[in-house]
Amino acid sequence: MRVLVTGGAGYIGSVVTELLAESGHSVAVFDDLRYGHREAVHPSATLIAGDLLDAPALDSAFQSGGFEAVVHLAAESKVEESVRDPSLFYEVNARGTVNLLDAMARHGARKIVFSSTASVYGEPEATPIHEGFPIQPINPYGASKHLCERLLRLASHAGLQHVSLRYFNACGASTRYGEWREKETHIIPILFDAVQGRRASFTLFGDDYPTADGTCVRDYIHVLDIAQAHIHALAGLGDLPSAVYNVGVGRGYSNREVIESVRRVSGMPLDYAVGPRRSGDPAALIADASKIRNELGWQPQFQDLDSMVRSAWQWRLRFPNGYASS
Repeated sequence: MRVLVTGGAGYIGSVVTELLAESGHSVAVFDDLRYGHREAVHPSATLIAGDLLDAPALDSAFQSGGFEAVVHLAAESKVEESVRDPSLFYEVNARGTVNLLDAMARHGARKIVFSSTASVYGEPEATPIHEGFPIQPINPYGASKHLCERLLRLASHAGLQHVSLRYFNACGASTRYGEWREKETHIIPILFDAVQGRRASFTLFGDDYPTADGTCVRDYIHVLDIAQAHIHALAGLGDLPSAVYNVGVGRGYSNREVIESVRRVSGMPLDYAVGPRRSGDPAALIADASKIRNELGWQPQFQDLDSMVRSAWQWRLRFPNGYASS
């Protein structure tokens, strides 16, 4: 299948592109490279540098590629930035998705797998969270992603087939591709920076949450398992009705447990300070992913946090300067 991957030069997008290419699909990546890296694009994929807010650039991409399906990952995604500048998130995430859907309609592409988020659930009243839980995001990032899900449902009336994947916390690395940003916000790579001396200290944001140890609890899911969820979703489009699926393991780890995992895996000392809560962070997010297991046959291969952290640490050791090392 000829597939366009938006955001395919980013962390998750690079691994999705890798697995699509290795599964025999013909893949092109559409990415503005603000957050992504040319070196993160699989060598068999075509890179098209472009912005989702540039409708003519999208038309040009579809005209050149003849794409049958889209995997849509391009987005603004930093929760705390969404609180500071919500209009940016609605513009890029929602308006960008409208432009993409319009281009798909003009060029006859009828299938899309959308990168959504567990942030749409906000502060759930219980865990684990299934897809029928109330949608009540507490930050503009989650709200913008839910708006995109609604746009897909509206487009389905014109024949669009769609799957939205609500990821929980992505982590880990493939042998080739891993997590590297100029301004990192995710806890595991930040902890790696701390143990390697790339940053002076690590701050734990909040230890007064209503959780067992007072720190945020998240369901960590390996990036390779997320990528496999996209492969399963793409294969199911056409045979199954459009749907929304949670993508997680079903077990939560606290931020303090993540710190201890990085200590064990790296074998290095790690000190930290406790700071105030970060705006927009729910206390606990843990997935009920039984729907995607039952309907698409997807199963996560990485079940424990240490194995996920280990793969990310091995990638960091192999590429100590990120994609500048490639």
